[in-house]
Amino acid sequence: MKIRRATRDDLPAIVDLLSDDVLGRTREDPGPPLNEAYIRAFDAIHDDPNNDLLVGEVDGAVMAAMQFTVIPSISFTGGTRAQIESVRVARTVRGQGYGRRLFEWGIEEARRRGCHLLQLTTNAQRADAKRFYEELGFSPSHIGMKMTL
Repeated sequence: MKIRRATRDDLPAIVDLLSDDVLGRTREDPGPPLNEAYIRAFDAIHDDPNNDLLVGEVDGAVMAAMQFTVIPSISFTGGTRAQIESVRVARTVRGQGYGRRLFEWGIEEARRRGCHLLQLTTNAQRADAKRFYEELGFSPSHIGMKMTL
């Protein structure tokens, strides 16, 4: 799998990945046509030096995606943290190590950028994802809370 920065041309495939599960079906809009909000979000991520939208490509096809964000912080003595979110692997290739490869990239990139912490959130319904993250070395040290606006 080749990991690279996503392009606008990758957006339909990324949205398809995000839509392809029980939770994603209720919150994504795979189209067609592609919802303009995805294009605006892509442009904002692409133009922000603290954000990367990545894809994992196999034989020319997008099989995985992940957003990686660096967050400057006043806490931890002005430390910097990284966040991984929106990780998806195509249903047809799950269990083949592509998700692990994305996370390995993220861990190394966080180190390269001098981050003191790498964080993520996962929906409480995703028990398999939680096990996977714990296998990678993440610990459930905090309680995440969200407010839908």
